[in-house]
Amino acid sequence: MEFNHADLFEGLADVIGDRVAVVCGDQRRTYAELDAEANRLAHYLEGLGVTAGQHVGLHLCNGIEYVAGLLATLKIRAVPINVNYRYVEAELLYLYDDADLVALLYDVEFESRVAAVAPRAGKLRHLISVGGPSPAAVPYERALAGQPATRGFAGRDGQDVYIIYTGGTTGLPKGAMWHVEDLFMAFGGGNPYGEPRATPQEVIDEAVKATPMVMMAAPPLMHGAAQMATFITWWMGSTIVYVRKFDAEEVWRTVERERVSTMNITGDAMARPLADALAKGSWDVSSLFVVSSTGAILTGSVRDRLQELLPDVMILDNFGSTESGYTASGVAGSSPESGLRYQPNATAKLAVLDERLRPVEPGSGQIGTVAKAGRVAFGYYNDPEKTARTFPTDEDGTRWLLTGDLASVEPDGTVNVFGRGSQCINTGGEKVFPEEVEAVLKGHHGVFDAVVTGVPDERWGNRVAAVVEPRPGVEVTAGELDAHCRARLSGYKVPRTYAFVAEMVRSPAGKADYRWARRTAEAG
Repeated sequence: MEFNHADLFEGLADVIGDRVAVVCGDQRRTYAELDAEANRLAHYLEGLGVTAGQHVGLHLCNGIEYVAGLLATLKIRAVPINVNYRYVEAELLYLYDDADLVALLYDVEFESRVAAVAPRAGKLRHLISVGGPSPAAVPYERALAGQPATRGFAGRDGQDVYIIYTGGTTGLPKGAMWHVEDLFMAFGGGNPYGEPRATPQEVIDEAVKATPMVMMAAPPLMHGAAQMATFITWWMGSTIVYVRKFDAEEVWRTVERERVSTMNITGDAMARPLADALAKGSWDVSSLFVVSSTGAILTGSVRDRLQELLPDVMILDNFGSTESGYTASGVAGSSPESGLRYQPNATAKLAVLDERLRPVEPGSGQIGTVAKAGRVAFGYYNDPEKTARTFPTDEDGTRWLLTGDLASVEPDGTVNVFGRGSQCINTGGEKVFPEEVEAVLKGHHGVFDAVVTGVPDERWGNRVAAVVEPRPGVEVTAGELDAHCRARLSGYKVPRTYAFVAEMVRSPAGKADYRWARRTAEAG
């Protein structure tokens, strides 16, 4: 057995097969049942000619079929590719082609888009439909029918590849490539509460001894954070729970029904509607003791409101990325409004580097780029230029991942993160980090969501502009927001213009779409 996700899951299925592995709606599978389903699908994919290293797309909402597809692909040493189900045809065609998909599992809900795009994707030959029949695809149930539930697959190792496509906040989607052993270690090493497990067998042994918990991944599985939350749950011998699509009331109903103990969310985009629903509802959420945000930062006002509604629950902020894994935890009082402060994990080789890839001096106030060495992704699929820029090697031979986040380091090692360098607004020579201004805006009672960007200005080069989604039923004016911001921010940080929208455009992971925000601000 290797530090390989398929090996480890099979090891768990052999010894805790009767425990429930996954729940979504009224469907559930034990470890043994999920393993058998994934085996059948894996044999079907092999029968199609899908081989090690080839790419299988998962264009699905959350469900049993998603995790079965994930496991089946890994079992035959093929590479799973997450597909954003909100993409329109042009975006899907780009992703299908960029990822070199040879097979695709998709929800029939997306039939029209898949039908329009699949014939034009150069290497895509095999379609499997989930949730109903399709004229061009083999239904999921038929694909499994007649296939053996046993294994009999070729051996695997820790260098097998896992790719997570991330849209980020700007630019085209990019596929972060990992070796599975590095991915396993970067996301807890089988033990999120301490040192990574020393051997694969230790992962199995500790899962057997553990008291099973019920853990929920609220984001879509097309987001890497939900996939990693799933595996972390399994390495603990516990049950992972999903809702098909994020809906705040359905999340709380599921927490009550399944007695969920820990929940993973992505920033304000989920925390705010969850808080709104909880304030109006009457669900029994007494089983819940941890809510953890990954992939997007909680603003202080939203976190405080959620904490008020869940006084006995720990609200955690984690720092990391698709390329770096989980690297640091927010310290007490950390927020975009008051300053984002993180304590690096003991096992993470985290640093803040200057332009020469040298660590900045702690306590100096010097700003550098947050970087990580060691267990990180090894590049971007089909993009050697971006790989070279993002993963440089210093003069001592250490290969770094440059995250793009700008930060300084306190004398005690605490990292102060200011924001993404790529989104920093230079207005008249002053630097403005959108995250700080967004957090202040979202602290106004009339603001449901806000994204801040720079737009061209003849005098200042760029001026600060805000795109604002008002809270439903509340009227808010630019003058009110200006007064609110001037009481809390230096004058140069205050937005000069506002564009009000009925609905904010964000990624399914809750990340801001700054390209859209810039266009909207310029038009408004």
